[in-house]
Amino acid sequence: QVHLVESGGGLVQPGESLRLSCAASGFTFSTYAMRWYRQAPGKERELVASITNSGGSTNYLDSVKGRFTISRDNAKNTVYLQMNSLKPEDTAVYYCCAFKIGCRGWGQGTQVTVSS
Repeated sequence: QVHLVESGGGLVQPGESLRLSCAASGFTFSTYAMRWYRQAPGKERELVASITNSGGSTNYLDSVKGRFTISRDNAKNTVYLQMNSLKPEDTAVYYCCAFKIGCRGWGQGTQVTVSS
């Protein structure tokens, strides 16, 4: 059973950085693509970044390109989201998803708040 636990969120000022982590268990991590989504209050959940099972290919939401980097460590069953130059519009709950023909499981999310 897919089990995902996100961590690393917090309150930061505009321009600062955060690194989110998503620890995975209960499935063969190296065979799943992984995704980070976010959901701001009153808005639909949106896909922020994705990475293939090997880590060889990544994709990003246009508004985060050049600022966010998704990576994974298959030996540690963990996917990361490095977020630099954070903006107030990045404020949301961030979720990771194990993806194989759809999201097979979600974590509980981690809150990211960017405010001065």
